[in-house]
Amino acid sequence: MYGDFARVYDRLMRDVDYGAWGAHYRKLLEQAGVPRGGRVLEGACGTGNMTMELAGHYSVTPGDASEEMLSVAARKARQAGLSLAFTRQDLRALAAHRPADAVVCACDGVNYLLTPRDLRRFLLSAYRALKPGGALAFDLSSHFKLSRLLPKAPQVLLEEDIAYVWLSRWDQRAQRLHMELSVFARRTDGAFDRLVERQAQRGWSRGEIEAALRQAGFGSVRCYGNLTLRAPGPQARRLHFLAKKPLE
Repeated sequence: MYGDFARVYDRLMRDVDYGAWGAHYRKLLEQAGVPRGGRVLEGACGTGNMTMELAGHYSVTPGDASEEMLSVAARKARQAGLSLAFTRQDLRALAAHRPADAVVCACDGVNYLLTPRDLRRFLLSAYRALKPGGALAFDLSSHFKLSRLLPKAPQVLLEEDIAYVWLSRWDQRAQRLHMELSVFARRTDGAFDRLVERQAQRGWSRGEIEAALRQAGFGSVRCYGNLTLRAPGPQARRLHFLAKKPLE
């Protein structure tokens, strides 16, 4: 997943307000008592968009399972004058050289954990990576969004230098959204490359996530709607979770 797609990912995500998203994460971490300059381990960092938002406020160690995504993220960090140590890490096996003040996973990373075992492995590895009293913050696309909003008619983008066709299909039995994205990106010679990306995301309910957090040992579990500090409504499209590792 995210091989050749890494080179067009930011182009397709250009309308996302990462500034507001990053500000919300800083608000969540502040609420959890994470100090400015604290150590933050970031899982599933992708091309580093959230990394850039966090790096000016915390000592961030970003990681991702995709070498291609990490390559793009590292280049962006260098261009921004940031010295960051990007590491290749599976979200289900996070590790930190020193206990972290916070673990963060933004932009649907947890939706790509397709089974309860995968979810538990992520939460346990995050728990181990945190110092006592540390915070875990992550967001995901809601079950409502994946099961009711996305599996509609094909989504199409047509622009001069890039186009895509996005097909989605909801699997009720597996509680997964299967997606196929065909991207046509213009090369410097004027020809187009076709990139085909197939992915699946799990539709996790709020109750499933909250139960898994408590089973992994976390306390002070909270769930918020998108970019708010209010509880989500039944048709919320994005859920933010904040939990703490108890003090020993």
